[in-house]
Amino acid sequence: MLNIALPTGRMGEKAYRCFADIGYACPGMENQNRKLVFVDEKRGLRYMLVKPKDVAMYVEYGAADIGVVGRDVIMESQPDIYELLDLEFGKCRFAVAAPEGWHDDLSRPLRVATTYCHVTSEYFLSVGRQIETIMLHGSVELAPLIGLSDVIVDIVESGTTLRENKLVVVAEIAPSSARLIANKSSYQFNRELIDEIRSKMEAAK
Repeated sequence: MLNIALPTGRMGEKAYRCFADIGYACPGMENQNRKLVFVDEKRGLRYMLVKPKDVAMYVEYGAADIGVVGRDVIMESQPDIYELLDLEFGKCRFAVAAPEGWHDDLSRPLRVATTYCHVTSEYFLSVGRQIETIMLHGSVELAPLIGLSDVIVDIVESGTTLRENKLVVVAEIAPSSARLIANKSSYQFNRELIDEIRSKMEAAK
């Protein structure tokens, strides 16, 4: 049984279409329901739908053999997995954003609101800027508007949310897109099959 972890939401739908297009469709996957596990016993497939930020953990700890996850999740959680292929969808970027007209006060630590603490600390360490990180779980765009932080670090796709809140990108950290990943042990034992999937997906891009 090949266990495949996909993220819920739009990225997961696109990822499943990639698998289906190369011959790994599974009955019931495209139906609108609340099921989280779909099994095709005849073909030895089991799909699991999990929260996007959890996909890498399912793969790292062997609950799934392979999965599809955003590069942003990999950068933040640093899972011990193999990153096999850039699937070239779900494109976005990590960015530092600030209110329009903002100027950095270098005389004090920069207050940064984010959900991505690891990426944030690594970036500002690399540019030599001392920071105070404020961990938030959502709506980070609000933080600089009410004085909780000076800037934010977040994922930016179209930039619409930033514009609507009068925020602008002041620095780009790294691009992100969907990646095919594999559990290290699973890859050793099922290398031929996993490499076949990777090759077919690469050819189909």
